[in-house]
This record gives sequence, structure tokens and C-alpha cells, in this order.
Amino acid sequence: MTLNIRIKYCIILALFLMGFFYAKVSYGQARLDSLVAIWESKSYKASNKKTILKELARDSQNPQQKLKFSQLWQENLTDSDSLVFMYDAVMQEGNAYRQLGDLSDALTSFLKASKIAQDMDSTRLVALSDVTLGDVYSVMGNHENSINYYNQGIQQLRDLNRESIDLASALLNAGDEYFNAEKYDSAMNLFYESSMLFKKLNFEIGSAYNMGNIGMVYAKQGKTQLAEANINEAILILEEFQDYSAISVYLQYAADIYLEQKDLDQALKYAQRSLDLATKYQLKDEISKANEELSLIYEELGNSDLSLFHFKEFVRYKDSINNVATVQEIADQITEYEVSQKQIELDLINQQKENQNMISKAIGAVLILVSILTYLLFRRNRVITKTRKVLEEERRKSNKLLKNILPEETAEELRENGVVQAKKYKNVTVLFSDFNGFTKYAEELPPEELVRTVDLYFSEFDRIMDRFNIEKIKTIGDSYMCASGLPVPDNNHAENMILAAKAMLTHVERLKEVHAVDEARFDIRIGIHSGPVVAGVVGERKFAYDIWGDTVNVASRMESACELGRINVSATTYALTKGKFDFKNRGAIEVKNRGAVEMYYLDSTTIHHE
Repeated sequence: MTLNIRIKYCIILALFLMGFFYAKVSYGQARLDSLVAIWESKSYKASNKKTILKELARDSQNPQQKLKFSQLWQENLTDSDSLVFMYDAVMQEGNAYRQLGDLSDALTSFLKASKIAQDMDSTRLVALSDVTLGDVYSVMGNHENSINYYNQGIQQLRDLNRESIDLASALLNAGDEYFNAEKYDSAMNLFYESSMLFKKLNFEIGSAYNMGNIGMVYAKQGKTQLAEANINEAILILEEFQDYSAISVYLQYAADIYLEQKDLDQALKYAQRSLDLATKYQLKDEISKANEELSLIYEELGNSDLSLFHFKEFVRYKDSINNVATVQEIADQITEYEVSQKQIELDLINQQKENQNMISKAIGAVLILVSILTYLLFRRNRVITKTRKVLEEERRKSNKLLKNILPEETAEELRENGVVQAKKYKNVTVLFSDFNGFTKYAEELPPEELVRTVDLYFSEFDRIMDRFNIEKIKTIGDSYMCASGLPVPDNNHAENMILAAKAMLTHVERLKEVHAVDEARFDIRIGIHSGPVVAGVVGERKFAYDIWGDTVNVASRMESACELGRINVSATTYALTKGKFDFKNRGAIEVKNRGAVEMYYLDSTTIHHE
């Protein structure tokens, strides 16, 4: 059994984002109960309303209660209130949604908070938002992006203050991501650093999280007694704080340890207690995993009826959290966020280009003036005529070169305006292809023979792209990348790309038939995916037209998960073209950093239905 044991940074952030501490937990809970009673009875001064909502939103451990009061707090904030309060309220809302398993709504809140932090130009809050986005990528199973955001946030926090609860909490979550990736040594190093900071700052709940996580590393390393002692101690401390989400997770892990030891009574006691807590506080993710643990325990006990019952509950709650619509919505939101970030970068590059263009024009004006004076003194007419011919020839060469490296519409925009604005396309289709065995073959070839071999394939590929109005983006070694539906939108982008892919495959098969055994004979993989991208021109001396976004990454994964001689398409591309082509459903295939993704093979004998 695999447990996702992340004690989310948002839990700590909910308690301590603005530097708020409890003197005693019992005092904090008593004060919370008192504030709830005051709110419900409306026995408070109007001037105290926002303060009461702020404390209720921050302090509530019940996610339903936290969601209610964080949203009421936002509704009562005005333009004259500090943006810090709005950031805090939105983060608390995201924390509540996260605990309830509503990942899409949680992400919406976290991205909104990140935008507020950027508007405030607050390095600390931007860093905290980066760490929270690392959490979101972790939930999606994207280890690479998760670690990138964690490292980015951690570095900013180190620069601000090397001894802070913010930094200790970020280290804790980064360590947990390494734990999920089964990099236990890296995880343990981060847990130890985080734990030392929490102890130095006398922050008991943070120390408890590290104690529990270190216990889980011990369990993975086979150090059962150390694991059991650390986890049980962490549970005792967290019970004082009434942190039921974390307690439920650690109870599951303790149950798993006892299950491996065949102490089924103890395992059952811990797993049932975890389920009871998660159910009471409506923690969907914890409910799902507790049911999974109970299913395994009852299976060991030989009680097949209860094992089946809890397995069905595990699947039911898991599906309610990780349904296809939710995953797609999260992917779309992250794509929107990354596209907006890339747009900012491209706007900066374009501004720099515009400034350089203005300088170039000024220099050009000076040079023209000097030239005019020179012409007046030395063979004016002859020099002018010759210069004009040279300039015209250079302009013709420049125009030809631009058309070769950029789409025609993009090249025209560059000529007219001096810059190219980045554009977002809501729906295009991206293709990646790769040859099998090419690298080994290339190592043994003279350079001129290697170029000739590549040209046999790629020149025909370019002609195929022209035939179906598809834009070639770039080649990297033996990989070929293209996109359909840009820069001119095309409703038939997915259909055209599949027809082009079939033509590419036919060309490769034909070359295999006409070449001798000792010449270029390769098999090809082709992957296709449809979705949103952002496109623009980068570079100052050497322009390059390129595209970015999650769609590009998924298309690449389609190619790497494809068999030789096949065309592998995503569920999105399939949905756009079904009925026009014959497909074979491959089911959900595991791919790097994305989990299980549904894929389809284009049938090798498929025909285009009119």
C-alpha cells in the first residue's frame, strides 16, 4: 500500500501565516469555541466583525468551518483594507478546499493568492505562493515541477531569513515530495533541517510533523521500532493540537506498520480510528486511504465481505477526488497560470526588442545623414544608385530569410512592427516524432552521410506539413515537432495532423522498402495531443518561433509511450476526430510525471471517412 502522507504547507500556513501563535492549545480551542458562539449569537460590535472572522478563518481545524469563515472574511474586506488580509483570507479558503479534497477549487484560490502577492511585490508572500504551487504539482504527481517550485520558494525564503517558520515548513514539504518519489536520503536530510529549525523556534506542531515523517522514512528503511515510536509520538502531540487531518494520515501509516508485522488487531484499531476521524471532519482523501487500509486488513483476517465493502468505499471516495473532469480542470488552470507567466517574459523581451529597434533606427538615421553628405561631395548620383541596389538586395534577402524561419504572418508582423506579440491559442494539435536506433546509427556515419540521411526524411516531412497547412516548429537531432491550427486557427487542426502523421508513416515505410539493408532503415514513433498553447518569437540576433504549455509536454509523452511504427494519440485528440478515423483504445498508460493517461492507437488500416 502507498500512502500520500503530505502534511500540506497550507495547514501550517493556516495557523501561522501572519505570525499568529497559540500560547496554549487548550486556550486556543477554548477561544475558538467562544468566538463561534459570539458569531452565531451576533453579540459583537460592528467594529470587531472583521477581527472575529479573521481569527475564525485562521484557527478553525474543521475544513467546512474554515471554508465558511474564510469566504465571509473575504466578503467583508474592502478596498481600504490591507491586501495582506485578502491574501491571507484567500489562502485560508484554498486550505479548506484542499482538506475537503476539492482540488480544482483549491487551485483557483491559490493562484488568486499568488496574483495578489505579485501585485503587492512581496518577496515573502510570492515565496509562500511558490511553495503552495509546489504542493499542487505534488498532488498531480508532477515531481519535476513540484521540486522546481519548492526550490524557488525555499531560495527566496533563505534570502529573507535563514531561521523562520516559513522556511522550516517549506523544507518539510519539499522533503515529503522526495519521500513520495522514494528518494529517502534526500527526504531525511530536509526533514532533519526542518526539525532543527522548528525546535529552535519552539514550534511544537512543526516538530511533530517532522517526527511523523521521519518515522515513515524509518518504516521504508525497515527500521520498524524507530518508525513506530516516532509516529506514535507525533500522533500524541498532534492530538493536543486537534490536527485531525495529519493524525488520520499518521494513524494509517501506523496501521500499515502493524499490518506488515501481522499484528492485525493493532492494525485494525489504528485504521478504524483513522477512518472515524476522517469521516467526522469530512476529509475525503483521508477517508479514501483509511478505507483502502481497512480493506487490506480485513483481507488478511479472511473477512472477504468487509474487505470488499471498504475497497468499494476506497474507490468511491478516490473517484470523487480524482475524477477526470477535476484533473482536466486543474491542468487547464495550471496551463493558464504558466501561459500568463510566459506572456510576462515575452512582453519583457518584446519591450527590449522595441527599445533596440528605436536605437537602431536612430543610428540608421545618423548614418543616412552622413551618407547624404558624402554623396554630395563624392560622386553623389553614382554612390546613391549603388547604395540603393545594395539595400534592396539586403532587404530581399532578409525577407526571404524571415519567411524561411518564421510563419508568413509572423514574419509580416515583425517587418511592419519590429516586434512580434506572443499569442495564446485555445486549441491546436501538436505532434512529436522520433526514430528508433538513430543515435547509434549516427555515431558510425561520416557527417555528410548523416546529413543526407536526415534530409531523406525531414525534407519529405516538411512537404507533408505544407500540404496540410501545418507549421513546423523545430527539429532536435532525429526528433521532429510540428503544430496544426496556428498561427492561423483551423477547426480541422486535429484531423489534418492525423492525416499528416499517416503520410509521415507511409514515407518512412516506403524508404525502408527501397533502401538496402546496410543503408538508412528506421522505425518511427509518432505522438499527438491537442490543447492550448502560447506561441511567440524569442531571440535577439537569431529569431526562433516556438510554443509552450502543458499540451507540448503531453504530446511528447504520447510519442515516448508509443510502439514502433504506430501513431499514438491522447484522449483529447481522439475526442476531436472519432468517427473520422478508426482507433484502438489502449486504456490508461502510466507516463512520467503524469500518472495514468488514456491513449489510443490510430488503426494501421484506417481510412478517412467522408
